[in-house]
Amino acid sequence: MYPVATQGRGLQSGRLRMRLRESIQDYVGQQRIAGLTFAKGEQTLASFHNHVGNLLLDDIRPQQVLSFLDGPRTSAITWPRKYNLLRNFFLFWIARQAMRSLPLPPSRRATPQTFVPYIYSRAEIRHLLATARTSQSYKGCIIDAPTLRTYLILLYGTGILIGEARRLLREDVDFKKRLITIRNARLQPSRQIPFGADLLKALRTYRTSHHRKDRMKDPHFFLTTEGYAIKETNMQHTFQKLRRKAGIARHDDIPQAPRLHDFRYTFAVHRLTAWHKHGAEMNRMIPALSMYMGYVKLGGAARYLRLTPERFRTQLNMLSSRRGKRRWRDDPALMRFLSKL
Repeated sequence: MYPVATQGRGLQSGRLRMRLRESIQDYVGQQRIAGLTFAKGEQTLASFHNHVGNLLLDDIRPQQVLSFLDGPRTSAITWPRKYNLLRNFFLFWIARQAMRSLPLPPSRRATPQTFVPYIYSRAEIRHLLATARTSQSYKGCIIDAPTLRTYLILLYGTGILIGEARRLLREDVDFKKRLITIRNARLQPSRQIPFGADLLKALRTYRTSHHRKDRMKDPHFFLTTEGYAIKETNMQHTFQKLRRKAGIARHDDIPQAPRLHDFRYTFAVHRLTAWHKHGAEMNRMIPALSMYMGYVKLGGAARYLRLTPERFRTQLNMLSSRRGKRRWRDDPALMRFLSKL
């Protein structure tokens, strides 16, 4: 059982009486002991605390939870995510006898997601990298231009998650064998991925200029201008500033701007289309790509076939919808379409 400090917390009838603030602190600590960063979960729980107040856990009611979930900061997509987070949080404290029952309203069926990730063109990738040379020259910059450029090159060159890149340690990059070790903080096992000559050159250049003993205060590969590990919020803010300066935006009906996470989708789509143009056996390449990107199921990367560049999306969806349970490669119309990408 996870040890819980009892200072300022009473026991009544064999049950631990805890207030929401302290219980959130203990729960977040447990998640991090388990190896999770849990930044978004901590933020959601803090918002819940601000909404209902520092109540005793046993005094939380379903109506209060529903009021929080139906608030203006919760969309139809994030509603079930927040619901499940609160459910796991409450179950954690029920198991530790700090709550009698789940104070949850009835669950809702998740709304089908209509959001489509943004696929950057190669020209947009080059423009972002060029713009990064000047966008990070202001005084007090936390992430300098070489760090931002190398970080983006790594994302586009490997398709790893933005958190995997940010948490990368110096010892995880083997320059001799051209291997990167991804130490996953989630339930997926760690993996090693190879990388090519262009990325090797970029990573070596960054190591030479930034991995100096007088400026390294953390073991991470990517460092702030002061030598510390980069926080997720700083990297997201820096990228959005870069994107706006580069003038890259969506021109469809989806309101969300292109994201840093979309580099992962772009990596997969560009690799699949390039392989097909060169006549690769896609039924073998898709499982290989799935393993490279860290998917548990070998066919996990097949879904990226539907995320070809925006100007092709409607036609590809129309073709894909007719193939039923057949393999996509067995659809002649779809293959003729992909050959023109």
